[in-house]
Parts: sequence; structure tokens; C-alpha cells
Amino acid sequence: MFAEERQNQIVALVNKNGSVRVKELSERFEVTEDSIRKDLTLLEKKGLLRKTYGGAMKVRVNVHDLNVSQRKDKNIEAKQKIAEKALELIKDGDMIFLDISTANLELARLLIKSPLNITVVTNMVDIMLEFMAAPASIRFIFMGGFFNRGRDGFVGSFTDRRISEFRFDIAFMGTVGVDVFDNSVSTYMVEDGITKSRIIEASKASYMMLETRKFNTDGTYKYAGIDHFSGAIMESNPPADIEEKLKEYNIEWL
Repeated sequence: MFAEERQNQIVALVNKNGSVRVKELSERFEVTEDSIRKDLTLLEKKGLLRKTYGGAMKVRVNVHDLNVSQRKDKNIEAKQKIAEKALELIKDGDMIFLDISTANLELARLLIKSPLNITVVTNMVDIMLEFMAAPASIRFIFMGGFFNRGRDGFVGSFTDRRISEFRFDIAFMGTVGVDVFDNSVSTYMVEDGITKSRIIEASKASYMMLETRKFNTDGTYKYAGIDHFSGAIMESNPPADIEEKLKEYNIEWL
């Protein structure tokens, strides 16, 4: 097999699986690991993948879905799986915070149908509208402040001050992108990011509501490190190299 053909197949594998390992590629193509590393270096220079320790992953992208309305109807099945796992963490008596997140919108819908006796706090308008039909067993608190139409919620200094007065048992946090190699969790807007940071600070435990595709996407503002969280809730297991890296942060993932 010519080197160019091998490199094309490597790119196809990265795009299909999200990541590849040098050792596995070496065995697959029956060439030395050094040859594979040279392939990966060349492909990275062409912008076709990103080299990582021991392998490579898909190039990270910024999809610029700035508005919540652009995301509400996307990847519904994955968000529902995440919401179902998140529900298992909540117990009677908890006070939970649902951050601005379309996965949290799915969690809100499950909570309304559950027998849980809890307090729910949010700054997301769509979640507030869902809880207008909530049973009496759920107490609901809405955080006001500066309304950001694109985020479908309230952020900013007034919201942040109100949040800092609480101590939440669990916060479920939205993410735009997660970079395990840069210890970075990002969102799009600075004000939203600062509010998210305040929620984490006010919570005994905080979990990322994380579709695995977001390991390959970025926002424009880093609001926390991965190690600031208690865990991540995903619809499926991440690629092996990302899972290996996640272990270094000593967080739980579901």
C-alpha cells in the first residue's frame, strides 16, 4: 500500500471513529509506529486531524450555534439519554440547579413526571415554562436578571448575586465544547460563562450534560476546567483516548 493511500484511510478512520491510536494503526497497516507518527504529522499539517498523545483525533470545530433556538431540535435522542442518566442522581429533598442547556430541558420534562419531592432552580426560560405544569411536590425558583434572548435565559451580575446566596446539592451544566487535552469547558458568551462559573461555585456537586460529539467542538469562552466538575453525563462512552484522558481528572462519568 502506498503512503498516500494509507493516509487517506487514516483520515477516514478518524472521521468515522473520532480518534485513532498509533499502535492500532501500526498493526492494521503493518508498518512501524514511527511511520504512523510521520503520517499523522503530515495529516495534521494539512488540517485533516489533530495529533494527540499516542494517536490522533478529529479536528475540533466551532459550529457557532449561538442561539438556544438553533439547538433545541437537534440530537434529541442523545439529550434524552443524558437526561435519563441525570435523573438517577437526584434524590428526595435535593435542591438542584438546571443551567441553560437543551439537555436540561429534557431533564425538566422527566422531573415533572417523576414522584420526586425536590426544589428546582433555573435561569432558563424554556425550563421555567415547563415547570408551570409541575406537580406540587416540586418547588420551583426562577433566577431573574439580564435577559439574553440568544441564550433563552438570564445571566449577568444581578443573576450571579442571587445564585451566590444559594447552596445547591447538584447543578447540571450545559456545555458547548470540552477539550480533554486542554482541560477546558467552554460556552459562547462571556456573561453566560461567568454565570455558569457562579453556579458551580454554589453547588456541592456539578455535572456536565455532555453529548460526546462536544469533545470535538469548541465555544469561544472557557468557563471552567474539567477538574472543576464532579462528573460528566454522556449518552454513550467516549472514544478510548478521550476516556483515558478523562481518568486523569478524577471525575465520575455516566
